[in-house]
Amino acid sequence: MRGLPGFGSPLFFPGMDIQSHTFDRIRRFFGGGLDFIEYVGLLVIAFATTVAMYHEIATMFDAKRVQLADLLLMFLYLEVLAMIGQYFKSGHLPVRYPLYIAMVALARYMILDVKDMTEWRMLAVSAAVFLLTLAVLAIRYGHTRFPYREDAHNEKPYVRE
Repeated sequence: MRGLPGFGSPLFFPGMDIQSHTFDRIRRFFGGGLDFIEYVGLLVIAFATTVAMYHEIATMFDAKRVQLADLLLMFLYLEVLAMIGQYFKSGHLPVRYPLYIAMVALARYMILDVKDMTEWRMLAVSAAVFLLTLAVLAIRYGHTRFPYREDAHNEKPYVRE
């Protein structure tokens, strides 16, 4: 396969070197456009989550009671909002937030459908929560044991939230 033109070779883009000024401008333009679309999408998700949370609160007031399933659903909404907030603060999304959301969603599923679950399904959901917990622990351990390069100058490794 040696000698074949790659994506950045002049044969793939005739007259356009990968380091050219025009290519950099195109990359910045599309990068900025994708960033804009990403921010709009996050704002839509935040707004929809807030509306869903409002409807859940209204449902609890209408029923004049709060159940554990309602609280877990509210916690899921808060985790989604925290994940969006973390992205806006730091510019990146930690993997742990979706794992937390998945654990709470599985716990909520177990609580709501425990009467209809077989023993094997209950064991499978419990095992899934356990595996997600191990994944979070592995990620946390990796961040403290092998900190990011920009955090290496600190005495105590910073673990990104």
